[in-house]
Amino acid sequence: MMQKLMTCAESVKARIDFRPTVGLVLGSGLGNYAERIQTVQTIEYSEIQGFPTSTVKGHKGRFVFGYVGNIPVVIMQGRVHYYEGYAMSDVVLPTRLMGLLGIHSLILTNAAGGINPNFHPGDLMMITDQIACGVPSPLIGPNLEALGTRFPDMSEIYSRRLQAVVRSAAQNCGIPLQEGVYVQLTGPNYETPAEVRMCRGWGGDAVGMSTACEAMAARHMGLEVCGISCITNLAAGLSDRQLDHKEVQQTADRTAAAFEKLITQLILTM
Repeated sequence: MMQKLMTCAESVKARIDFRPTVGLVLGSGLGNYAERIQTVQTIEYSEIQGFPTSTVKGHKGRFVFGYVGNIPVVIMQGRVHYYEGYAMSDVVLPTRLMGLLGIHSLILTNAAGGINPNFHPGDLMMITDQIACGVPSPLIGPNLEALGTRFPDMSEIYSRRLQAVVRSAAQNCGIPLQEGVYVQLTGPNYETPAEVRMCRGWGGDAVGMSTACEAMAARHMGLEVCGISCITNLAAGLSDRQLDHKEVQQTADRTAAAFEKLITQLILTM
């Protein structure tokens, strides 16, 4: 795995001489954000030797290197998911690669189903903690000593410092902000009403199919992590409507402007 990761890193470094300090993973509805930054260069995932490529419709599948203000960033326009059939080590390979490229902070975004009864479609939720026991840990297997310790502490996966920055950024932008615990399950099917009740019983506020594994891999490397979910729908059993990916995409698109404004303010002040 380490050799594969180093091969990917060397492949990227051979194409661009750029050292980002912040990494950003764009979830559903945020894909166009990368078009609005001062772009230095883009690299298609397919151009990176051994790199996993997304099969999800609407995910462009490339790294965008550039600046938000004067902050050098690398943006993932599309991520890979465990449900696509990749090994978990491949799912988190992009996260680890961004760490090797020089980032010290990682912003994870996603579309999620709301399981907190006080949430509504279109809400933005800052992730304060996570539950990831529904998917394999990305740290299973031989430890990659060059990246981090065998038994990393996960008591502060999402940086308290960055949580304070997100709250301040949201207030400055006039954007209402929910807070809560994110639960990752495998997908690609949406959860059953019984599974949603289970997640709520665990203490979850939102549920999705990504992000938590990436956050674990990032913390293993010592990166500072923050996460923001767009609540695109109420999870199964909380409304009379059937869940549909088109509705998820439409809500994410409708919320994109506020989400993008928050992300920009966060990067500029973090």
